[in-house]
Amino acid sequence: MPYSRIALLAGKSADWLTAISTSLQDALEQTFEVPAGDCFQVFQQCQPGELVYDREYCGGPRSSDFVLIHITGGRTRSRSCKEAFYARLVELLAVSPGIPPEDVMVIISTTSVEDWSFGHGRAASLPVPLRHEEASTRHSQA
Repeated sequence: MPYSRIALLAGKSADWLTAISTSLQDALEQTFEVPAGDCFQVFQQCQPGELVYDREYCGGPRSSDFVLIHITGGRTRSRSCKEAFYARLVELLAVSPGIPPEDVMVIISTTSVEDWSFGHGRAASLPVPLRHEEASTRHSQA
């Protein structure tokens, strides 16, 4: 269950934000071992001067379309999994909403399962219980 925080300059349309959200979620599901629909994202739209970044550092040049995506995950992924995710993410974002790969920066952090609470004031535990619909579907397919 990753939690994603997406920082970008303010002023983008709702369609632009939706395209980022969809591309990010698709990349997570396709390459980062995230179940379908497991989506927790926060967009932080920054005013000029509130998102400070080096336009040339390690991969620039960066434009005003720069996005910083910080993903916090509950378990460590392999290097190959992360590399596949990075590649797929920039591929999808280049198509929709049209962000150049050099404008995408990603940070991945991991935590322990007890660092999460999904609700009801209870610490998370593994395995994460199935959603009611998933449990019904899996039982009916068995």
